[in-house]
Amino acid sequence: MIALKTLLGVVVIAIVVLVNTIVVMWCERKWLGHMQSRQGPLRTGWHGALQPFADAIKLLGKEDIIPANVDRPLFLVAPIIAFIPSLLTYAAMPWIESFVGASLDVGIFMVFAITAIFPVSMLFAGWSSFNKYSLIGGFRAAAQQVSYEVPMAVAIAGVVMLAESMRISDIVNAQHGLYYIILQPCAAILFFIAMLAEINRTPFDMPESESELVGGINTEYSSMRFALFFVAEYMNVFTWSLIFSLLFLGGWNGPLFGGWNGPLGMVWLLLKTYAVTFMVFWVRATLPRVRIDQLTALGWRILLPFALASVFITAIGVFTNNFVLIALEVIATAALVWLIARIGERAGEARRSEASARRCSDGSAIIPGPGSGLGSGSSPGSNASHTEVGT
Repeated sequence: MIALKTLLGVVVIAIVVLVNTIVVMWCERKWLGHMQSRQGPLRTGWHGALQPFADAIKLLGKEDIIPANVDRPLFLVAPIIAFIPSLLTYAAMPWIESFVGASLDVGIFMVFAITAIFPVSMLFAGWSSFNKYSLIGGFRAAAQQVSYEVPMAVAIAGVVMLAESMRISDIVNAQHGLYYIILQPCAAILFFIAMLAEINRTPFDMPESESELVGGINTEYSSMRFALFFVAEYMNVFTWSLIFSLLFLGGWNGPLFGGWNGPLGMVWLLLKTYAVTFMVFWVRATLPRVRIDQLTALGWRILLPFALASVFITAIGVFTNNFVLIALEVIATAALVWLIARIGERAGEARRSEASARRCSDGSAIIPGPGSGLGSGSSPGSNASHTEVGT
């Protein structure tokens, strides 16, 4: 009976996760379509709802090509290593308090240990593909993991301190009175940024980076091996959105901060998860890809110091009260947002200066001199002086 119950639970979780993955694929296309003033897929099914199934059929019909000179064992096993952990994560993930695979005392760190395998699969894929673009993508995946796993783990240390437990269901139950995103807004932002890097989403999609690396780690993969990487990425988007909802948004706790241990609680948790997923897609539609040096610098120079500061602030709040904790976290959040905005502004100024210098170097640009009348109300026919810049 125990074995049958376990098998049934595995089947149910696998079906729920795979169905949600299909929904996430469709949602990204439709949401990005509306954000970019287009409609997204429409032809296949109602509003393109069957488009993910059409893509699966297309990939099944593609020829499975294995290039010459690849490291065949690693090349074949890399997609499997990418896909399996995306399902194993749910072994310790609660949907509601009474529906969890294994309620472990160290559940949160088990989840982190399993999800850390995904970047390893990308390193295997890049190393084994006998392709320079793929190799660079694999190295970038390893650099991202090192740069963002540490700030992410430090960011959740404050959550563990407040809940006094590493069991995920205990962390959710500890948020009956107040969600942790209110108590720890700085840690929540740090976790969200690190989460984007962990799942290789824009602006941190360095391992693929099609504008620079053709397809990065996916360059030499085709057919269902490519599909495994593709599906694993979307499964990770849903998985990490679910983790964020459990750690910072109260999980299955309802709008009145009461525990809903039933189907209604699962629905409420899914709504929160899809709200976080929408934020992930919104970031993709808004921000450009950063450079790899900017990515690592952000992780080590900004996220890690602020994560350590958040842990220190949480310790102060534990020994004082929630009002002190919220006040200090708001100050830290404002400093983090200002610093990131300032860095982005300076990067934009540098890029504009470089573009201006390139325009001037080709001899076609005209730099207005003093009294040129540009912006001062003078007419074009006045005696305004102009300085032409030659090559």
